[in-house]
Amino acid sequence: MAGHREYHPAMPADRSNELRSIARRAMLERGLEPDFSAAVVEQVRGLGRGALESGPQLRDLRALLWCSIDNDDSRDLDQLSVAEPLSGGAVRVLVAIADVDATVAPGSPIDAHARANTTSVYTAAQIFPMLPERLSTDLTSLGEDEERLGIVIEMTCAAEGALVASDIYRALVRNRAKLAYDSVAAWLRGAGPMPARAAAVSGMEPQLRIQDRVAQLLKRVRHEQGALGLSTVEARAVYDGGVLADLRPDEDNRAKELIEYFMIAANAVVAQYLERRGCASLRRVLRKPQRWGRIVELARGLGEALPAAPDARSLSGFLVRRQQAAPAQFPDLSLSIVKLLGAGEYVLKRPGQAAEGHFGLAVDDYTHATAPNRRFPDLITQRLLKAALAGRAAPYCEEELRSLAAHCTEQEGNAAKVERRVRKCAAAMLLEPRIGQQFDALVTGASDRGVWVRIRQPVAEGRLVRGFEGADVGDALRVQLTHTDIERGYIDFVRA
Repeated sequence: MAGHREYHPAMPADRSNELRSIARRAMLERGLEPDFSAAVVEQVRGLGRGALESGPQLRDLRALLWCSIDNDDSRDLDQLSVAEPLSGGAVRVLVAIADVDATVAPGSPIDAHARANTTSVYTAAQIFPMLPERLSTDLTSLGEDEERLGIVIEMTCAAEGALVASDIYRALVRNRAKLAYDSVAAWLRGAGPMPARAAAVSGMEPQLRIQDRVAQLLKRVRHEQGALGLSTVEARAVYDGGVLADLRPDEDNRAKELIEYFMIAANAVVAQYLERRGCASLRRVLRKPQRWGRIVELARGLGEALPAAPDARSLSGFLVRRQQAAPAQFPDLSLSIVKLLGAGEYVLKRPGQAAEGHFGLAVDDYTHATAPNRRFPDLITQRLLKAALAGRAAPYCEEELRSLAAHCTEQEGNAAKVERRVRKCAAAMLLEPRIGQQFDALVTGASDRGVWVRIRQPVAEGRLVRGFEGADVGDALRVQLTHTDIERGYIDFVRA
């Protein structure tokens, strides 16, 4: 649980260095660059703050009650939000996205590194940022009390939750309060005080409540349309004095939902805007699952019937019922469904061409536009958007977009593999001093290849090498740790 740790102190610094070495090797093995080149370092050294732009196409929205909500330790802030009530119960929501393109010129050394890796890689050992920290945590970050250029996505949400109007434009913005998910979520559910940074800004309390209310409306509509409510257990690295101390479950909460549903809506608006302007775009798609038959089998084993053909709305209803019926087992069901759905990918969308859509979000038009400090596809989309807003020719031709889509998809997969590998190695390292101890565990996998269990402190998965007879997914067991292999990320348990 957050803020509480029951066992050993942080690992020594030399073990953290060992983990960082593993992470760097994993990056290189997967074709990702762990370091910035000398040319990038030289370019960063020459960057100044520069004067903010002005002009008739740039609105001044610095006086609005913008805020950011992100992880406690995040400094690469990509988006701000603010909401304004309208007549009839409608609300106007504004999402401001950091104008990274204003600082990162296409073809520059910084751009070349971002284009090579395509994403920031968040490992348990260290973060490998897509952009140098001088940019991502300063010059191109929407930091607190900083005046910044932004791309604003304006959306009008009707009283029942439907988006009835939208607009996109460039603006000057200023973050009035840098807030964190956990403290905002605790306050929203009445389990904690209002965050001090929010309390210090007059009008921020009703501002956050209206944003929360609209986000929950958007969530309800999304699920009615068939968006999938999945909840897997993700491990979040916790540091103490700069060294890894724990892997804790990174659980969903209401503040994360606020940002999630605003970003889903904003990404859809950007995709539709580029389509209306007759522009080619980079779409984020999740195709209809090829292994739908196995999803049907899983549901049948739980006493439910799903249609023979892939149907997001039916699957969404099934997931809601299972979460209510068996909340403890739901993360593992979610993980099984995630694996069967397959991975999302980036594809070229030519104007007028039929959209492939995103099965998991139940939307036809979807792109990635809201995290340009962290993902290169979002920076590509930002450049396409700014060209469309200014009436200029697109900065990428269709063939280049098609090639970039494939490259971004491949590197995203490589980054995920690096993160997963280092997370396993970190878990093995944290557990090494605890060989012989017993843990409460849940069976997460059972097949001819073996039985796998997960413990929650730290969050770690390992193989049950003895006493696995009769164990099946969802069973609660008491296990004993017998062996770890840090380099390979192996953890072995026996049934206690």
